[in-house]
Amino acid sequence: MGLFFNFSVALFSALGSFLFGYDSGVIGSVVSKEFDLFQAFFHSPGDNITGAIVSTFAGGCFFGAAAAGSLATRVGRKRTIQIGALVAVLGCSLQTGARNVSYLIVGRMIAGLAIGCLSMVVPLYQSEISPPAMRGFLTGLTQFMISMGFLVANWVGYGCQFIRTDAQWRVPLGVQIFPAALLFLGMFVLPFSPRWLVEQGRHDEALAVVQLLHGDKKNKEFIDLEFAEMLEQIQYEKDNFSTKFSDLWSTKPMLRRTLTGIGIQVCTQFTGINVSSYFQPTLYAALGLSGSKVLMITGINGALGAVLTLVFIYFILDRVGRKPPLIFGAVGMSISLAVEAAINAKWGGVNSTNHAAQTAGVAFIVLFGSLFFTVSFGPISWVYQSEIFPMRIRATGTAVCTCANWACNVLISQVSPIGMSRLQYRFYILFVVTNIANGVVVFFFFPETKGKSLEEMDVVFGDQVIPHALETKKMHNVGAEDDEKARESDA
Repeated sequence: MGLFFNFSVALFSALGSFLFGYDSGVIGSVVSKEFDLFQAFFHSPGDNITGAIVSTFAGGCFFGAAAAGSLATRVGRKRTIQIGALVAVLGCSLQTGARNVSYLIVGRMIAGLAIGCLSMVVPLYQSEISPPAMRGFLTGLTQFMISMGFLVANWVGYGCQFIRTDAQWRVPLGVQIFPAALLFLGMFVLPFSPRWLVEQGRHDEALAVVQLLHGDKKNKEFIDLEFAEMLEQIQYEKDNFSTKFSDLWSTKPMLRRTLTGIGIQVCTQFTGINVSSYFQPTLYAALGLSGSKVLMITGINGALGAVLTLVFIYFILDRVGRKPPLIFGAVGMSISLAVEAAINAKWGGVNSTNHAAQTAGVAFIVLFGSLFFTVSFGPISWVYQSEIFPMRIRATGTAVCTCANWACNVLISQVSPIGMSRLQYRFYILFVVTNIANGVVVFFFFPETKGKSLEEMDVVFGDQVIPHALETKKMHNVGAEDDEKARESDA
């Protein structure tokens, strides 16, 4: 079936990322002042309660991502996605039927466990089914589907604000049940990760999956070499290395991998993207905008972000690599937020009537999230953390990196309502500084991984132990040097 099937598998599995984006996006609409019946039902929750409603979800995500590392190793990437989807159905159902704030928070915690699990395992699964030349695109579908989730959430939120019953907020929360159920059922017909199958000793099944995903009439040699490289590297790791948690820092190359993976996720959170994602209506309100116009602008912003994400991962990411877009994005986001701070300082406020300032303020919020974040940290963070670890510790390493993402997410989403309320335009300046720091960190410490197979990452990080079939064009590399030495000795 080849490329189209590979793309279809990566895209369908990314329904888990759609859930991530939808839940993260819809909560901003639901807790906004435009959803007056939500405010009335929950007795106008203050900043602390609103922060808890938002951040409890991220707290659940932290623990879900942590648990997913072990699950993905034991039962496989495919089954872990299904477990996450099933838990999501439960959590989203509880949110939809909430009778009080505690009920709602419990539902968001359970949904968070599911989304944390899916946010870790979906890009891991995508990276392990992707050929090297297209891994950026196929794993980048994670961010595309997150963007699509935000897009759908924003427009559902825009439409539901006009409902004059409790369905105003119950319908947006309930919509996410359906993609979760579809993901659970659909994964039954999708293949297991071929690399996980090799690790389990199921080599014939793994080869069949590789042929199904990457094979066509013209690339039999590539399939044979890729599978040989996969088989030899994973078997060598299994025979010669442990799989302990401490392996994440046991050597300098492994420590560098771990710090780089954690670093990309921490940097992503400190771009400030989730302030924009979770509280976008609040940012527009600070410019003097109100009413249905706020949610309409949010929806347009989401549509633009989804389109630009797809353009970036398809046409650019696998061509220019990981580092240049990250640096470009960090610089662009710093400039956007600096201008936004200046606009809010001079012309902002809920009573602002300066139309030109409002237009400019909206424009730079859009540039920040839908352009600069979309062509940098958004998709690359998921690609990068999923491709840098060796197979024996990949699930655990990816889980640790995702946990770092959600830990920072909890912190930022909890303090943001308070920060925006008390610091106002000065809150932007914090993220101007952190984006500058992100660019510096990427420039000096992040290696380039473009075009390498997952097995060839040991070259990038300096701990290669066996030759690679895709480099040598030979299908049997393990022990080849010893055989050569023995022949020379006999001679």
